[in-house]
Amino acid sequence: MDPVISVRDLWKVFGPNASQLVASDELKALSRQELMERTGSVAAVRGVDFDVAPGEMFVVMGLSGSGKSTLVRCLTRLVEPTAGTIMFEGENILEADPKRLRDLRRNKFSMVFQHFGLLPHRTVAENVGYGLEIRGVPRAKRGERSQEVIDLVGLSGNEKSYPDQLSGGMQQRVGLARALAGDPDVLFFDEPFSALDPLIRRDMQSEVIRLHREVGKTMVFITHDLSEALKLGDRILIMRDGQVVQVGTGDELVGAPADDYVRDFVRDVPKSHVLTLKWIMRPPRPDDELDGPELSPETVVREAVRSVLSADKPVKVVQNGELLGVVADEEILGVVAGEA
Repeated sequence: MDPVISVRDLWKVFGPNASQLVASDELKALSRQELMERTGSVAAVRGVDFDVAPGEMFVVMGLSGSGKSTLVRCLTRLVEPTAGTIMFEGENILEADPKRLRDLRRNKFSMVFQHFGLLPHRTVAENVGYGLEIRGVPRAKRGERSQEVIDLVGLSGNEKSYPDQLSGGMQQRVGLARALAGDPDVLFFDEPFSALDPLIRRDMQSEVIRLHREVGKTMVFITHDLSEALKLGDRILIMRDGQVVQVGTGDELVGAPADDYVRDFVRDVPKSHVLTLKWIMRPPRPDDELDGPELSPETVVREAVRSVLSADKPVKVVQNGELLGVVADEEILGVVAGEA
């Protein structure tokens, strides 16, 4: 299956002579600090490559200054990349003229921002339908579609309210509904919940998971919060100083960190909540009885604890009828004890 988004060798340099800089292998090889000292320029995004599959929740995570927000803005050309390619459904959007770019933004992708971006003089329903209004959708059809997504995000009964009458979480639901109203192929989220209180933030994370499951949209989600990334992401890209450090599933990041930076990032993650049995299984031993219960290699360790510890034989890890390994008390307890 072809990716919805395919990014290759993407650069964004802020400062003088940016295009000449990315043409120089010598300058591109410098660290971000060295580059700034020599040229006065900042490479916010440095040679980034990744693909996003149809229907995937792809999370880009990094600390402040890592380049993650600049990256997502490059993907929609809210910030113009300095070099590279961004293929969107087979089209290089860096070659799109202003008219085509407007068409893409209106019809193909939408963005949910951290600070909501709601129009204060418009009601919830009017904010949700604003993008459709810009597209020239008739009032009746606009109202019908707006009501559909208002119901979808749990805002029924608030259609006539104004943004200042809503809580932060409800305002972000309006932003979510507005992004969904135009039925885009891809939704981009730029740290949308970082300004919310922890409990509301958790609710909104669950809401995004529900919406992703129900509407099946491809989503690219930016965050600085590892727990949020692990909760939401099918795959996670970790950035540092504008570069990709590692791309993988949550269990791959925790089970096989690419370097010390990622290892430090995931050090405090409860491994039993993330690792699956494929990471802890072992080959069967000659004295193992292999007529015990079966579990999938994708079963998360904490979900397997009861089954493994209550079995009097090793649990078989089986996929498509093939025995991949076994898990017994010692493997489970080794993970759980490491969290104590």
